[in-house]
Amino acid sequence: MRIFHKTSFDFIKYRKISYAISVFLLLIGIGSLFVKGLNYGIDFRGGSEVLIRFEKNIDVAAVRSVLDNTGMSGTLKQYGLDRSFLFSTAFNGQTNELKSLISNSLNDRLKGNPHEIVRIDAVGPSIASDLKWSALKALLAALLAILLYVGIRFEIKFATAGVVAIFHDIFVVLGLFSLLGGVFDFMPLELDQSIIAAFLTIAGYSITDTVVVYDRIRERIRGQKPADYERIFNESMNQTLSRTIITSGTLLISVLVLFVFAGPAIRGFAFAVFMGVFIGTYSSIFVAAPIVYDWLKLTKSSVKLRGGSAS
Repeated sequence: MRIFHKTSFDFIKYRKISYAISVFLLLIGIGSLFVKGLNYGIDFRGGSEVLIRFEKNIDVAAVRSVLDNTGMSGTLKQYGLDRSFLFSTAFNGQTNELKSLISNSLNDRLKGNPHEIVRIDAVGPSIASDLKWSALKALLAALLAILLYVGIRFEIKFATAGVVAIFHDIFVVLGLFSLLGGVFDFMPLELDQSIIAAFLTIAGYSITDTVVVYDRIRERIRGQKPADYERIFNESMNQTLSRTIITSGTLLISVLVLFVFAGPAIRGFAFAVFMGVFIGTYSSIFVAAPIVYDWLKLTKSSVKLRGGSAS
């Protein structure tokens, strides 16, 4: 099935515009990271999460008002049903003390709506620090593995451009988490282990989509003169455009359904994957391949790609 037949978009001609868009998005995101920072989950900052379930439906604002009066800073979000809420706080004391503090406040202020403390999850500061560094090492290891894989399969120019595109995708999504973190009650966008899993998913999808474009370039570029590279790159990207849109569109629809219907607990992960796939699709065509083209043009070198044709 093809959406676009015999397209002839001149991607290479407008690559500098796409570079400008990417630089703008990265600068906005990095600026937000420096100014606003990130909204960390308890996995990475330590603290406690309390799941509270009420007997009757209740507005989130009413529950937040009560918890704010306890003197504990934290975030409150709906958890599944309208009568269930997840309260995240930096409190690092005894769980029994935390349970008593919350229960007493709710009983005093919301007498007509009994509640139950379903569970309390606590993470100490030292464990949170270990989890943060483990997540960073996992992400860097994945990027290194991708660099080696694409470098072996193609050549270092293609591998480096692919990893640059992945960094581009992850930093843009990370910038969105910084900009939007804590803005919406239905989507706090906290950075935790599930979001690191989303980043690894984004990296895997981005390089897969990029390799499809690389494979088509490899099929057509062997034995060609550098003067023909612009035409070959454009033709290759146009030939893979339909496949890219169908694959990405199907995944985006699936993740969008997950975002809407799966509930607040997984909404941050779904948002990260949705934006990562969208931006990763863009970067495969408008970032990775044009960087390789400009690198070849700058060094005036020919391409010596390894391996056979795409399957």
